[in-house]
Amino acid sequence: MPRTLFIDADACPVTRESIDCARRAGVAVVIAGNSTQNLERHIRRDDPRDVEHARRGFWVTTLDVSVGADSADFAIVERLQAGDVVVTQDIGLASMVLGRDAAAIGVRGRVYDKATIDMQLFIRHEEKKVRRAGGRTRGPAAFTSEDRARFKRNLTELLHYPR
Repeated sequence: MPRTLFIDADACPVTRESIDCARRAGVAVVIAGNSTQNLERHIRRDDPRDVEHARRGFWVTTLDVSVGADSADFAIVERLQAGDVVVTQDIGLASMVLGRDAAAIGVRGRVYDKATIDMQLFIRHEEKKVRRAGGRTRGPAAFTSEDRARFKRNLTELLHYPR
């Protein structure tokens, strides 16, 4: 069964790298986001949709969803098959992906794991409680070229050697 790489396009800084890795692996790509994000800009004009590329598995499609919290997340999950891979910054989506026997990778190259996802969700919940009470939590560090390189390395491994 062919696998698919889903990209949660919500503020994703590695969309181009994701598509390049999928192209090399011959894996189909679905970019999910709302219509305000101009998802079509990620599709190259030279990405043919001919029989040969379909046989190899590679093509890019977009999935426009309604504007709203988690719309893209739920659209991805309902289309997800075991063995697919999802690129996301959202720990909640990563948790749902793992529950469907698919793989999830963060934009900094962290491959989410069933053994640790519950703790990550708990930490996210506790930090949200602090912010709601008026407190402050640390934001993420600046995105670096090392993050981008780690992402490409780990995504390539996921696409070529599924877990």
